[in-house]
Amino acid sequence: MEALPLIFFAVVLIMLLLGFPVAFTLGGVSLIFGLFIFGLNFFNLLPLRIWGIMSNYILLAVPLFIYMGVMFEKSGLAEELLETMALLFGKLRGGLAISVLAVGTLLAAATGIVGATVVTMGVLSLPTMLKKGYDPEVSTGIISASGTLGQIIPPSIVLVLLGSVLNISVGDLFIAAVFPGFILVFLYLLWIIYNALFNPKSVPAMPAEERANFIGIVKLKKVVTAFIIPFFLILAVLGSIFAGIASPTEAAAIGAFGATCLTIIRGKFNLTTLKEVMERTTTLTSMAFTILVGAAAFGLVFRGMGGDRYLTELITTSNLSPNHFLAIVMVIIFVAGFFIDFIEITFIIVPVVAPIFISLNIDLLWIGILIAINLQTSFLTPPFGFSLFYLKGVAPKSITTKHIYKGIIPYVAIQLTGLALVIFFPDLALWLPKFLSN
Repeated sequence: MEALPLIFFAVVLIMLLLGFPVAFTLGGVSLIFGLFIFGLNFFNLLPLRIWGIMSNYILLAVPLFIYMGVMFEKSGLAEELLETMALLFGKLRGGLAISVLAVGTLLAAATGIVGATVVTMGVLSLPTMLKKGYDPEVSTGIISASGTLGQIIPPSIVLVLLGSVLNISVGDLFIAAVFPGFILVFLYLLWIIYNALFNPKSVPAMPAEERANFIGIVKLKKVVTAFIIPFFLILAVLGSIFAGIASPTEAAAIGAFGATCLTIIRGKFNLTTLKEVMERTTTLTSMAFTILVGAAAFGLVFRGMGGDRYLTELITTSNLSPNHFLAIVMVIIFVAGFFIDFIEITFIIVPVVAPIFISLNIDLLWIGILIAINLQTSFLTPPFGFSLFYLKGVAPKSITTKHIYKGIIPYVAIQLTGLALVIFFPDLALWLPKFLSN
């Protein structure tokens, strides 16, 4: 019977790899095994678990952050940001790529939704980059990678979910993610500069005539409207959390309200827009919470079988050091990212390994950041990297899947480098939360 938890876990993974829907696979397989282990009493236990999830105040931040991101996209500010940044950096080799990176960073802090960011930048900047002579692989690489920054730069939905699963403060996770997130931005920037120095034909500067009218009061007005307005939204959300004024859930509500106000101010708000935003928010939230309910059933059955205790004993008796176990978990999450998305990994793998990290006295805040960076990589790794799908869906016909796959290779390496830096220097993630708590 000791092998039963491993059989259960293997059946779930095999079903997922065969292409069965995640939420129904988790729930369906768990129901079968749950009935076998607990009998009909399983139906008394499961509703209590589901109610505990649905009444979780922290998880209320998920639909609010999704709403904020979708409404911000509808405001049209992302388009204005891209145009302004392109003109600001256009005279530099790689200037367009730098502008895409800067906008991706700002959108990450303002929305936290990868799909919205990648699609927006793919539609607006990719045709321009190709027209100006940018290499297709360089163009698709920076757009795909910049779009994933919303996974690590707060407010990130992934951090909200990890906080709930690991039972640690989402606010602390947001604070801890600041330095690692901007380390990745800096590493991306170094790669663009490297291309500008050693492969200049791949990242040409914009022609001077296109920048001729971007001077004086026109330049000032564009910069103010493009940067100041989103900055206030970011400040309202993250500033209220970091200052201890609001919880992440309350800050998400502030962000949702603020994004709505921005859309109204820009004259883009109407009943059709509101309906589209609410429909998309409901769809994305329902998907996440349906998976979460299935994951709750999975967790209940796995723990009921003593799976967490079995794995903990297996690790401790095998004399694996904490570092070796951490390395194994990071490799498993990285490989899983090739085949399943971040929500599935968060709710299937993380609850299984969390008790072991606790027994090994490893800081869960640090672990949460490492997992978040690792999960960010899953958006770029083929064949199921969602960032790649989003970009291919809006890319011109001249852009092939091969272009996109080759373009993201340097950025996967960069993200793994960033992950290694945080592993070897934990204070990159832990210093700021300690400093702000004093």
